[in-house]
Amino acid sequence: RCPECRRDYYDDTLLYCLDDGNALLEGPATASSGDEPATAILSVPPAIAGGLPQHTDETDVKTAILQPPATAGGSDSTEKQSFSAHRAAKPLIAAVVAVAILIGGFFGYRYINSTGGGQINSIAVLPFENRSGNTDTDYLSDGIAESLIFRLSQIPELKVSPVSSVIRYKGKEFDAKKIAAELGVGAVMSGRLTQRGDNLTISVELIDAANNKILWGEQYDRKMSDLLATQREIAATITQKLQVKLLGDEKGLTKRYTNNSEAYQLYLKGRFHFARRTKEDMFKGIDLYNQAVKLDPNFALAYVGIAESYSTIPSYPYASPQESAPQAKAAVARALELDPDLPEAHTVAGMIAATHDWDYPEAERRFKRSLELDPNLAITHYRYAWVYLSPLGRHDEAVAEMKKAMELEPLAVQQGANFAAVLMYARRFDEALEQAKKTNDLDPTHVGGLVWLSNTYNAKGMYKESLAVSEKTQNLTSYQPRAQRGISYAIGGQREDAMRIVNEWKEAEKAGYVANYWLAATFAQLGDKNSAFAELEKSYQQRDWFLQRLKTDPFMDPLRDDPRYKEMLKRLNLPE
Repeated sequence: RCPECRRDYYDDTLLYCLDDGNALLEGPATASSGDEPATAILSVPPAIAGGLPQHTDETDVKTAILQPPATAGGSDSTEKQSFSAHRAAKPLIAAVVAVAILIGGFFGYRYINSTGGGQINSIAVLPFENRSGNTDTDYLSDGIAESLIFRLSQIPELKVSPVSSVIRYKGKEFDAKKIAAELGVGAVMSGRLTQRGDNLTISVELIDAANNKILWGEQYDRKMSDLLATQREIAATITQKLQVKLLGDEKGLTKRYTNNSEAYQLYLKGRFHFARRTKEDMFKGIDLYNQAVKLDPNFALAYVGIAESYSTIPSYPYASPQESAPQAKAAVARALELDPDLPEAHTVAGMIAATHDWDYPEAERRFKRSLELDPNLAITHYRYAWVYLSPLGRHDEAVAEMKKAMELEPLAVQQGANFAAVLMYARRFDEALEQAKKTNDLDPTHVGGLVWLSNTYNAKGMYKESLAVSEKTQNLTSYQPRAQRGISYAIGGQREDAMRIVNEWKEAEKAGYVANYWLAATFAQLGDKNSAFAELEKSYQQRDWFLQRLKTDPFMDPLRDDPRYKEMLKRLNLPE
């Protein structure tokens, strides 16, 4: 039985509750008494000290006395018991240590025999459940799972489901076998986190999905200051339990990005806000990253977060490239100074070189270096295709790189939306629309998904469908749908409506930065070349994020026979 949720179990091979991870106690739940000691079920194979036998009677059950559960007026009822020796009563330390040794041998024996001596070489780490009762600590539960995914992904022989694939299971009913089948993995890890002040309780459980058996479970009672060490400990333990034969070093499990736990928590909060992509969240993320580097000036990954945010902001656009690019460049330069072999830093440096400096040889050098350092970073394959290969017209390579990114992170919504864009720029309009619809189905409210669904409809001349999609973005504060709507009306021959959108754009321009590239596209579709090139000149002076799309953008087709078009390509360092 489980001492907390009171669930009864009739499989004596289970050691931990499938609902809350507590050590199971012998005896029916209804017969328990809060003031009498309980016994934990510890199935132990005989003769471990003398080597593992071929056959073991798993009904050989030994018991260890545990401390009684907390009573009223005692410790918090959510505080869980552990098999760790330091949690046991002092007179029983020797006994508990001996039991722990037996447990380790038991798990090793059970795992080897249950899998026929083979390896489980794939795993999904699900979003941790936040049991703190405070959504403000979601960043911590999400961040721990993301950190473990990142660390385990560094192991050459281990396939790890990316964050974008597992995030859909957050808050959902847990079914290890079903999840494993959907993700194509052999093991599933779930976790729970409770924070009480500076005290942190992390419970984890690793399940062999094929047999629906618990390979390992553990509870970590730590201080917040021990968070980094605890993550490394969990990752190393999982690797051991999975019996992965590591090739090369294990830097992914042991590399320390910072020794400052508070700085690391600020970094996790920054990642949490950046992922939301609203204007408020993106600037909040930057503030959190800056707080992190104040605490640890050598925290290279936090500098990458700053650089990635500033390099991305103009694409929405929440700020002009002139405001954002210097900040992005300074941050990524500092990251590379601190860690020249940090692949994420090279990826962001490649983004800046392509989208702001239009320095394509430097961009390619950075992307290739990042892929040398870590060939399994989806964001590198994605950005390499999106901001380098596609704008240069190397469409087959761009599509191949995007497919690789999608293999690594098949459910990343923004990445999927930009894959539709890459297909659109490659003039593969039917495939682009199919991909855009697929992405929108994943999250019908995601701004990027809506924008590129609208664009791909426009590229196919389906302006009414595009208008219907862009209408949905009207109430989204993170994006103004003028670009798609102006182009839609122009394609549909509704000049008056198109000019109304143009006038709205001009009014917005008085209040602050707007991306004139999209206004130029509207004029191009209206057949007003002079106005289009006037807006492109503004776009050039502002270094608009999308101006590098000029060579391949189908919405700019009406301008291609004008000498000013080729001249602009030359100024952008783009081949004709």
